[in-house]
Amino acid sequence: MSGIVLASVAATVIVVPQVQAFYIPGVAPKEYADGDLIDVKAVKMTSTRQFLPFEYYSLPFCRPEKLVYRKENLGEVLRGDRITNTPYTIKMNENVTCKLLCMDSAAGSKEIAYGAKQIKRFVQRIKQEYRAHFIVDNLPSATKMLVDEVTTYLHGFPIGYVDSESNANLFNHITIVIKIHKFEENAHRIVGFEIKAGSFSPEAYKIDNDKRSCTIATDGNSLPPPVIMNDKLEGDATQPVIWSYGVRFEPSDIAWASRWDTYLKMADVEIHWFSIINSFITVLFLSAIFGAIIVRTLSNDIAKYNEDDDDEVEPTGWKLVHGDVFRPPPHFGVLTMFVGTGIQLFGVFAVTLLFALLGMLSPASRGALMTVAIVVWLFMGASGGYYSSRLYKTLGGTQWKDNGMKTAMLFPGIVFGTGFVLNFFIWHQHSSGAVPFTTMIALLLMWFGGSVPLVLLGSYFGFRKEAYSFPTHVNTIVRPIPEQAWFLSPVVSVLLAGVLPFGAVFIELFFILNAIWENQFYYLFGFLFLVFIVLIISCTEIAIVMTYMQFCAEDHQWWWRCFNVSGGCAFYVMAYATFYFFTKLEVTDAVPMVIYFSYSAIMSLGMFFMTGTIGFLATFVFTRKIYGAVKID
Repeated sequence: MSGIVLASVAATVIVVPQVQAFYIPGVAPKEYADGDLIDVKAVKMTSTRQFLPFEYYSLPFCRPEKLVYRKENLGEVLRGDRITNTPYTIKMNENVTCKLLCMDSAAGSKEIAYGAKQIKRFVQRIKQEYRAHFIVDNLPSATKMLVDEVTTYLHGFPIGYVDSESNANLFNHITIVIKIHKFEENAHRIVGFEIKAGSFSPEAYKIDNDKRSCTIATDGNSLPPPVIMNDKLEGDATQPVIWSYGVRFEPSDIAWASRWDTYLKMADVEIHWFSIINSFITVLFLSAIFGAIIVRTLSNDIAKYNEDDDDEVEPTGWKLVHGDVFRPPPHFGVLTMFVGTGIQLFGVFAVTLLFALLGMLSPASRGALMTVAIVVWLFMGASGGYYSSRLYKTLGGTQWKDNGMKTAMLFPGIVFGTGFVLNFFIWHQHSSGAVPFTTMIALLLMWFGGSVPLVLLGSYFGFRKEAYSFPTHVNTIVRPIPEQAWFLSPVVSVLLAGVLPFGAVFIELFFILNAIWENQFYYLFGFLFLVFIVLIISCTEIAIVMTYMQFCAEDHQWWWRCFNVSGGCAFYVMAYATFYFFTKLEVTDAVPMVIYFSYSAIMSLGMFFMTGTIGFLATFVFTRKIYGAVKID
């Protein structure tokens, strides 16, 4: 789970296409003949109450004779996936009613005897509402549910449940439902994977002579008693549990290319569509109004100032500060670092989103989204270093190496430092979300061996490039700034202006938070692209409008203000994440709370750098244009 921190430049979401079919580049369907062995692999266990993934065999489930872990990519490791084999034996088109999963070979018994410590571990995970995740043919397991007569799906399947008397009941029997599409004679494709879990006490089982087949006895009116985990065991006392499973194959008309459509039922698609369209239209309407006002007002101002036959026109408003508007701001080195980081983040989001739109980051490519985001971050270091260094030179900086190194270390250092500290908490919990030491070393090598050199290379060429020119000269004496209206104060203007960019993303933010923290699937990258465009427009126009109002009020200190104004939406992002935590989640333990707010702060900080840079660059171009369009004596 700490991989979200180490790769927070990416939107940690899982891609699922819309209702239409799609093609995944480089992925081909696999056909199974009758009797072919189907591998069932365990991925991990997750909970919406804890945020700490665990390896499936962190609990004493039935194991195969030898655990074989699949080699995972960087994204899978950072997500906490630990994909391994399971003892389930499934053959294509061979239904199984009840089969024993494992036996205690030492005792020669059909039952597994669990001691007090093992029972307590089961009880803890059940009460924390952990769900297990399996994959078959790279398709994740799902649990069908009926909520208010509407069929929906749960990602994974619960390992147990808590009854009305607060007892932890273990699901010791699962029925694996595999939907198959007949491709041709004796060739089937897997298009669905569901799991139904049940809890049956040992007394309910009738074992056949071969000691592997079984039946579950019922009286026809009610289910057998469940397996209630007795966490009051003491000493050497044990509790017996029988593990079993069934397999059912169901013919389906679903085409292989559309098999991921089922997972769209994990979220409310109609509300998503309506909310995004409503937000998009509203923000575009407001942006159009701001744009029309600023363009019309400026056109009149410039036309009035440039009239050749009117020499008696006295400069007013924004023209009065022409001698101070391009004066370097205080701490301009820090500002250029922020801008370089923002450009790098903007590039990561844009390029990763482009790959997602092209269908190259599909759910079949597990961990690809995070892996691509990290790789793009490395290469975008050259652009971030270039523009940071050139702006640094424009404002009078001379130590380009120092500036480049700070730019390369700023955001990754915060992310890595936070992740490193949180990793100790996650390691202490024995979670699979803890980043292994070798992966830590690999990330450090990528950072210092890839990102830092590219940022310095970009800084070198950016500093060699000619500095940006300004249309006016800077006066020797600083012009005093008159008293400003209350709404133009730094804090108030940032809070007021940040509402508009946040309005462009808050609906989408809800679904992204669901994907990250509630183990849901994220989809509709086309809408995310539209929201991204609206965010750019909103940050651009709100920064320009607020800066123009500053100039009209004879306040020439715009450099930091325009960055903070457009980046102010990050404050609302963090506030919304806090609201989401207390209204949507049910987290009570300290470690998950620390993880949630640390990750949310990192994401909000990244949002601040990216949106602040968008507003700053737009205002930088705007300011040079308007002062270059008027005659300055």
